[in-house]
Amino acid sequence: MKRNNIASLMEMKARGEKISQVTCYDYSTARIAEAAGVNSILVGDSLGMTMQGYEDTLPVTMDEMIVYGRSVGRACRDTFVVVDMPFMSYQTSVEQAVENAGRLMKECRANAVKLEGGKSVCPQIAAIVACGIPVCAHIGMTPQSVNSYGGFKVQGKGETEARRVLEDALAVEKAGAFMVVLECVPPKLAALITKKTKMITIGIGAGAGCDGQVLVYQDMFGMSGDFVPKFVRRFAEIGEQMKETFGQYDRAVKAGTFPEEEHTYAKSDCSDEFLAMLDGEYSGEGLK
Repeated sequence: MKRNNIASLMEMKARGEKISQVTCYDYSTARIAEAAGVNSILVGDSLGMTMQGYEDTLPVTMDEMIVYGRSVGRACRDTFVVVDMPFMSYQTSVEQAVENAGRLMKECRANAVKLEGGKSVCPQIAAIVACGIPVCAHIGMTPQSVNSYGGFKVQGKGETEARRVLEDALAVEKAGAFMVVLECVPPKLAALITKKTKMITIGIGAGAGCDGQVLVYQDMFGMSGDFVPKFVRRFAEIGEQMKETFGQYDRAVKAGTFPEEEHTYAKSDCSDEFLAMLDGEYSGEGLK
């Protein structure tokens, strides 16, 4: 498998080849995604919802991102790994942003960092890039701003909002971002941004006109419950299969049909005579 890097991903964009990206948060899943040929893994702060059970991404900390990020980083040799900068890890100052971006790169062995926002975070993007750290931007619906938006809502509807999102895209590109996630952006606007910028555009709820797509793996596997966002396609019902498998295990244990002899280390057992001797030497109170 060819190693994915910025140059190879840019070549894919130039050739019109689509780029696949999935969110992933652990070693085992990342190893499988790489074996499947996925181009890029995003260790998203969506782990606050998918792995920790919060209602949004805001409680996630830098230390938590590093734990999950380095687990993925250890699994990947050929897959391009992007790690999210969590809420309030870059907004306070440029210095804070650079320091935390550096931690993610060093401690997770990431290939790039991602931060949310348009014009407002361009100083942070420029400073991080100046340190030799690749940046993926994230505009449109930015989950860390959920309270400002009043919920998870489509961004870029109407002429004024469309202009704002396009200007954000042009601004983060000028600041040095090589890739941008377009979340919940109308398809025609996302296609225009893809045309107008040299950045790799990764869509989630932004239509097929982007250079690539990203999905949360729990969503695509049917593991995220009954609510299915409009942009999600369930490629398998792994959640139901997992529930059935757990049920089979539970019933086998309770019925005494697991473990069977084939699941035990019978040849390593002591002799019956020795075990009988031990039984005689030990009582409920200890040695006789």
